Amino acid sequence: MNDFLLIRKNLFRKKLRAILMIVSILIAFAIFGVLASFERAFNAGEDVSEADRLVVVNKINFTQPLPIAYFNRIAGIEGVRQVTFANWFGGYYQDPKNFMVVLAIEPESYLRLTATDFTFTPEMTQAFIRNRTAALVGEQLAEKWGWKVGDRIPVSSSIFSQKSGSHTWDVTIVGIYGKNKPQADTNAMFIQFPYFDETRSFGKDTIGWLIIKTASAGLNDQISKAIDAMFANSSYETATDTEKAFNKAFVAQLGNIALIVTLVVGAAFVTILMIVGNTMVMAVRERTREIAVLKTLGFSGARVLRLVLGETLLLALIGGTLGMGLATVATLFMRRSLAMFVPGLTMSAGIVLAAFGFMILLGIATGLVPALNAFRLRIAEGMGRG
Repeated sequence: MNDFLLIRKNLFRKKLRAILMIVSILIAFAIFGVLASFERAFNAGEDVSEADRLVVVNKINFTQPLPIAYFNRIAGIEGVRQVTFANWFGGYYQDPKNFMVVLAIEPESYLRLTATDFTFTPEMTQAFIRNRTAALVGEQLAEKWGWKVGDRIPVSSSIFSQKSGSHTWDVTIVGIYGKNKPQADTNAMFIQFPYFDETRSFGKDTIGWLIIKTASAGLNDQISKAIDAMFANSSYETATDTEKAFNKAFVAQLGNIALIVTLVVGAAFVTILMIVGNTMVMAVRERTREIAVLKTLGFSGARVLRLVLGETLLLALIGGTLGMGLATVATLFMRRSLAMFVPGLTMSAGIVLAAFGFMILLGIATGLVPALNAFRLRIAEGMGRG
């Protein structure tokens, strides 16, 4: 009889107890898998960020506008290689429940500056620039609604209205763009800012934010200070920061996801550690005579230690693997329904590897004390216990 068979039979000698412990560990790792996937998706914007890109927003709040005149003034600052701007549209399709990320952008400069993130073919770029009512749609968004190039669709805004009173802009899809980075989000639509600006009923000649590409990341601090100093004491003061910092601050509005993951998973793991550890100590005490008999038959203390420790490791691996499987299925179901709010929600290889590391640590932590007790147990002492 090999050691693995002994470990498996000892673990499931009391099936109900084993099943309850597996379910407890399963729940803990399912929580870990889902929350870690959410954390990774929320922080994906930081991974997409370029070191030499800055974002300029209104100093009061990034929801407040800036004059479009800032575009040319910032472009003239030494060290600025490229500059573009965008405006949040607050879009939805057909029904307000069908929220969409829609940005009104400056056609040429925006596509050129973000070409490292997204795949824009020369054909779609030219078509977008030439057609005032054109729209570029990301692959994920097009797949969700079954859109294709040439479709003319109505896009409504929950914020803006046209001069006619309508909240809907008709646009023609001239291209479906992909991504050049795994973390990039293709769940958005780009429309022409001139078309949007000329037709909206309020806020004309204002923009939401500017994106700047500097000559070198080393110039970021100098350029940021120059921009903010240029508009200091004006009606529209600015706050300039790196793209990574801007994305991080944007996500921070939803709360400290990393802290939430740590607290929830930590609490679950400590609880599981106490339950499984206490249960394994009791299980080893129940088998004191059996362990003494094994040593009488020639099992060394080290082998007995491996058998007991093997039980907790097998228990953690079974429960943890099932929990991660459940988390993977859950993220797949949530990925489509939450694509607009949490793009890129997926179970990454890094999360899976981290989970297996936690399984091993959990198995060792819960089995070490009972395994050492079994290792130190003397045959006479074990045979004399009732």
